[in-house]
Amino acid sequence: MPYCKVRKADIYYEEIGEGTPILMIHGYSPDHRLMKGCMEPVFNERHGWRRIYIDLPGMGLTKNYDGINCSDDMLEAVHEFIQTVIPDQKYAIAGESYGGYLTNGLIHKDEHNILGAAFICPVIKPHHQDRTVPEHEVLKIDENFISTLSQTELEDFRSNNVVLNKSTWERYNSEVISGIRVADHDFLDKVQENYGFSFEIGQSVFAKPSLFLLGKQDATVGYQDALELEEKFPRGTFVVVDQAGHNLQIEQPGIFNALVEEWLDRIGENI
Repeated sequence: MPYCKVRKADIYYEEIGEGTPILMIHGYSPDHRLMKGCMEPVFNERHGWRRIYIDLPGMGLTKNYDGINCSDDMLEAVHEFIQTVIPDQKYAIAGESYGGYLTNGLIHKDEHNILGAAFICPVIKPHHQDRTVPEHEVLKIDENFISTLSQTELEDFRSNNVVLNKSTWERYNSEVISGIRVADHDFLDKVQENYGFSFEIGQSVFAKPSLFLLGKQDATVGYQDALELEEKFPRGTFVVVDQAGHNLQIEQPGIFNALVEEWLDRIGENI
C-alpha cells in the first residue's frame, strides 16, 4: 500500500490516472473513499489528470500521526505530502468540508503552484458558533425504502441528510460512514480543540478557476459564510444548491458532476 512519510505522519494515498495532478482532500472523520466516490465518476470519460486521494491523519489508513495537535499541523503534513509526491509541480485541489478549510490553508501557503480549487460544502469558519447555518430539515423521503433501515441507521441517515432514498443511503453508507467507522475519534477530539488555523483564511485574492458547491440546507457549515468570500475568488463559480445538505455530492450528483467537469475545463484552458 502506498504511504508517503512526512515529519508528523505516514500518509496513505491512492493514485489513479496520469497527467496534471489533482489532490483530493476529504472532510473531518471520513477518509479518501468520500472523495473517490464523488470524483471518480467525473473522470470516466476524461483523461489527462493524475488523481491523488489522501487519508488525513487520524482518518482512514494513515498512521504514526501522534505529533499532530492542531489544524496548523494537519496543513503542514498535507503541504509536506505535496512537496514529496509532486515536488515543484503545479496542481489542482478539490476539498470537501474540512478538506475545503485545508484547501484555503494551502492557498495561503502555496498559491503560486495551485492551478485551481474546488470547494464542496467547505468549512469557512472553524467554530460552529460563528457559522450561519439553517435548521436541519429533510426535504425528500422514500418511505418504502427507509422502512427497510434499522432505527439506528435511520436516525443517523435522517440527522445528516436532506434526501432520504436508496441511492443516497447506499453512497452515504459506503463513502462516508465507512470512513467514520475507522477514524481515531480520540485523536480527532484532541485536534478539534485547536481546529482553527493560527491565521485567517481568505485574506488574499485567488484569481484561478474556482468552484464553490454549497448546500442550501447544509446545517453543518451552511452556505452564507462561503458567499462572503466571493470577491476573493474573481474566477469563482458560487452555486447554492437546493435539496442539498452537507452531503451535496451524494444528494445532487447530476449538478455536482456537471459543475466539476466545467471547473476542470476552465483549468484545462490554462494548462
